[in-house]
Amino acid sequence: MSFLQLEGKAFLVVGVANKKSVAYHVAKGLQDEGAVPVLAVKDEAAVGAVAKLFPGAAVFPCDVESEAAIADLAGAVGERYPVLHGMVHSVAFANYSRGMVPFHETAKADFLQAVDISMFSLPMLANAFKDRFDPHASVVTISISHTTMASESYGYMAPVKAALDSSVAFLAKSFSAFSEVRFNAVNAGLLKTSASAGIPGYLDNYLFAEKATLRKRALATSEVANLVLFLLSARSSGINAQRHVIDAGMSVNFFDHELVKAGVRLD
Repeated sequence: MSFLQLEGKAFLVVGVANKKSVAYHVAKGLQDEGAVPVLAVKDEAAVGAVAKLFPGAAVFPCDVESEAAIADLAGAVGERYPVLHGMVHSVAFANYSRGMVPFHETAKADFLQAVDISMFSLPMLANAFKDRFDPHASVVTISISHTTMASESYGYMAPVKAALDSSVAFLAKSFSAFSEVRFNAVNAGLLKTSASAGIPGYLDNYLFAEKATLRKRALATSEVANLVLFLLSARSSGINAQRHVIDAGMSVNFFDHELVKAGVRLD
């Protein structure tokens, strides 16, 4: 038996998109640990593509903007997996079709859609599966390392992720009335994913973040997944309602002498 003791346990992983996504690395890690990843993807078109990445795994479509689709997902998963030992929520969307605009010019419809998909889908999914969770299940959502740093390349998603972080505490509290289900957020630094590639100006920030890490090497998606696996396991049973920053030390190193010299253009 491995240290994480995940063998034979079923976990719902929502948001697998491709091999670069956090959800993919989590699902792969679960498989490697002998667990059973149950995959939920955006739509029917994604089912076939993700099924090729995980032959034999159960893959279900779910548009998290739809309450009916979430209810259908809970029913379909429940028929095959009566008990889930946890869930990973790795879902986010923002409409950048207008390009990056100042925050005060954010379109209301865009902001509310981002909240609906990126934040409110977590409590919706948790509620839909509450009767399917093992009493000691673990739920982990993927957030960002900083929600109060006004990064222009991330736009209005930082306030949305701040709401996601807050929801973790409220879900942990409300579920404590009838279970010991835990909720935690993994707050990752900048990653090289397909989703991030679509954010205007993200690449420059990613390259800067790499230089700001203590090791001068970017955070790897697999490293984020490893933290998720630990939080899914019973080894983290005492950890609940927390946000866990994983950024390779970036947040303590903004005054690195090389970055300062480059910033003020000193010789």
